[in-house]
Amino acid sequence: MALVGESGSGKSITAMSVLQLLPAENTRYPSGKILFSPHGETAEDLLLLPEKRLRHIRGGEVGMIFQEPMTSLNPVFTCGEQVAETIRLHEKVTQKEARRQTITLFEKVRLPDPEGVYDRYPHQLSGGQKQRVMIAMAVSCRPALLIADEPTTALDVTVQQHILELLDEFRRTDNLGILFITHDLGVVQDVADKVAVLYKGNLVEQGPVRNVFGNPQHPYTRALLACRPILHARGKPLPVVADFLQDDGKTAVPVPAPASAPESAGTGKKLLSVESLSVSFGGQKPLLGKRRPLIRAVNNVSFDVYEGETLGIVGESGCGKTTLGRAILRLVKPASGKIIYGGSDLLQLDEKEWRPLRQEFQLVFQDPYGSLNPKQPVGQAITEPLQVHFPEMSRGQKQERLQQLLEAVNLLPEHALRYPFAFSGGQRQRIGIARALVLEPGLIVFDESVSALDVSVQAQVLNLINRLKAELGFTAVFISHDLGVVRYISDRILVMEKGSIVEMGTPEKIFRDPESPYTQRLLAAIPGLPGKSGNPN
Repeated sequence: MALVGESGSGKSITAMSVLQLLPAENTRYPSGKILFSPHGETAEDLLLLPEKRLRHIRGGEVGMIFQEPMTSLNPVFTCGEQVAETIRLHEKVTQKEARRQTITLFEKVRLPDPEGVYDRYPHQLSGGQKQRVMIAMAVSCRPALLIADEPTTALDVTVQQHILELLDEFRRTDNLGILFITHDLGVVQDVADKVAVLYKGNLVEQGPVRNVFGNPQHPYTRALLACRPILHARGKPLPVVADFLQDDGKTAVPVPAPASAPESAGTGKKLLSVESLSVSFGGQKPLLGKRRPLIRAVNNVSFDVYEGETLGIVGESGCGKTTLGRAILRLVKPASGKIIYGGSDLLQLDEKEWRPLRQEFQLVFQDPYGSLNPKQPVGQAITEPLQVHFPEMSRGQKQERLQQLLEAVNLLPEHALRYPFAFSGGQRQRIGIARALVLEPGLIVFDESVSALDVSVQAQVLNLINRLKAELGFTAVFISHDLGVVRYISDRILVMEKGSIVEMGTPEKIFRDPESPYTQRLLAAIPGLPGKSGNPN
């Protein structure tokens, strides 16, 4: 059963209520019941149970996979200890037996080197591996119900596919009921039997996936389905929720015809050339301990970026795409190679020569909240680069520039005085874009800048990027693991695997006729891809 909706729709609150995990001091349930019938036994209302019974149900009869495994796992205990603790608590077995069962579970969730993972800490595992540890913990006591709260958000499509296959395997072998919470409708289409749609805390539609997706009755459901970039032609404005709903959330509005957009961007004039670029980490010997292994994050990469185009870079986590983007901006030091801009090799410039060019290159980060100073009003954060590069600008000129940028990214003048915590994820990402635009750069690197956003907020940000790019004429390098987004926004795509470029071409060429087996695997893993067979249920 999939529970879908945007952030703030009430999905996670509903899931947390099942196990009474919301803070008791300010949580009330004025009406309703949560009836739980484990293994067909007599139903119990979870809202009325005493704490002792709830403690037995949590983990024992209902397992939960949280959205962010890094913050859900205790950083000071090994992964194995944390799973074994759950087993000892509910199964009343010895420490030796709990360790054996944990290693068996790690094998079952296909973790490499299960015995080694038992003794590793969460920070020593990748995102996908940490999520597998969470799955092992959630199913360790053979629960009747598994609640999966956004278990694949921000994971690569191939890792996501493995996680989904793993959950489906437990569903089949252990007769497990799964409540799957997500904002990714492609995932729902591929894995769920039934779906319930939440909008501002209200259930607006539910039923079999095939019926709801094939013939959605509520305008909000139609809006969520229509917002997905994978369904739309490159460059055409994406529909958003406001195109389907009035402010009351109930009344449908006529859907406007999509506005025209340029079919292709780019002048054909070379802006930047990357030649035989390599970036390595490690290799040095610390004061104490063994020499760290040398990791070649980017391996002999060469490509050109043309004026006015959007160049997409895709690949799994660890393929080197973020390192490549940061190397272009001189935020990491390459081991070898050249980056030619305006006839000069940027890597050969000293700090004094680089400083005037620095304003030409900007970065929009993946996590807008983490990249903004929580103690600094956003207006000050946006104009701070002006103080560094244009100290001669008057306060009035800076304020005028600030107001222009806030308007450009669809924010209000009064937003300048607010702090980052007062904004939604989509608004924070707009603030990050405004900050990147303040110096009027020639090249902006977008590093996974829409990966964790709801589909409708994602559509708003992608529309904003396309509109500003058309108005201001900057060039973009768009880094993402989401091939649907990259296909929609890019003029050309580079596919990276293990630090190297394995394929390059137009979105149409990459999607219709991929040459590399790696690209073929990435495309096969995209959930909800048109023409792909979904869940037969």
